[in-house]
Amino acid sequence: MNHGIFSLFRRTSNTLLAATLAVAVSSPSLAADTPVELRVLTHSSFAIPKPLLAQFEKEAGVKLRIVKAGDAGEILNKLILTRAAPIADVVFGIDNALASKALAAGVLESSAAAASQRQSTAPLPAPLVPVDYGYVTVNYDKAWFAKRAMALPKTLDELAQPGMAKLLVVQNPATSSPGYAFLLATIGAMGEEKAFDWWARMRSGGVKVAKGWSEAYYTHFSRAEGGAHPLVVSYASSPAAELFYSKEKISEPPTGSLTLAGGVFRQVEGVALVKGGKSRVAAEKFIDFLRSSAVQQQMQTVMWMYPAEVGVARAEVMKFAPEPAKFDSPSDKDIAEKGAAWVARWTKVVLK
Repeated sequence: MNHGIFSLFRRTSNTLLAATLAVAVSSPSLAADTPVELRVLTHSSFAIPKPLLAQFEKEAGVKLRIVKAGDAGEILNKLILTRAAPIADVVFGIDNALASKALAAGVLESSAAAASQRQSTAPLPAPLVPVDYGYVTVNYDKAWFAKRAMALPKTLDELAQPGMAKLLVVQNPATSSPGYAFLLATIGAMGEEKAFDWWARMRSGGVKVAKGWSEAYYTHFSRAEGGAHPLVVSYASSPAAELFYSKEKISEPPTGSLTLAGGVFRQVEGVALVKGGKSRVAAEKFIDFLRSSAVQQQMQTVMWMYPAEVGVARAEVMKFAPEPAKFDSPSDKDIAEKGAAWVARWTKVVLK
């Protein structure tokens, strides 16, 4: 699942603290003269500062070939279709919504990377090694609600009321990972039948559907020029990113997150060796690299996810991205077996 989190917000500045270049690649380079090519398959929102990648290449004796292949679901499908002749050595971006499918397909294999043996702040089934995690939830435009002295919804039931449902823009779960995550949260909390009854009420109330996160946030959300919807499915870290990238000097984010019961999904992204891939030693070094303190610190303000490595300090701006106390999801088994049917049913209930 490709969260797409603020992929258009990334800073163009190359200014980095010298400390971030101290990448933890402890063993000597793999080759004294010719770098080993390492093929990395990832989703389109993968972003690590170039100086960190360059330092890894130098210290590990590796030449990275990073291939971004769209959504996390797309990268998994590519691995399945090419398993007879793997197109990558290591893959990043398969998450807890796709883990069961990846394991069943047999396209991943375990590694001896040190990070695979360490505890993480959020779990994934082996051989996936957790790298980061985040929360899909409803965000709101503070100024819009304040101007109208209008109360925010406190429950999903209140959100489905006719006057409120039309204020929300959601992403189509067939084409968007946050849209899929939000659908899973509702099913996990309410059960399939009650969840789709709720979605039917949302349709009757006028909920707006966008193809993906960028369209929802940058076109239809009321924070965007011309946007008319003050509620949008996004991430718990979105308000922190709004403040971080603001062109104006502000001390509080202009948006907030609603942690409605049944409306929060925790997404955990991982990295793993590709079964049958080459450059195994280099791939294991890359797994450890993604869990190094330098990467775990920097990814917070480029990918807007929480670090999976235990003990890594949070970026200062992440104080505006408190973690929800509760989140919901169906079982991994049900996601693997029923996910496609749920998306088809959602399409029929909400769009047709």
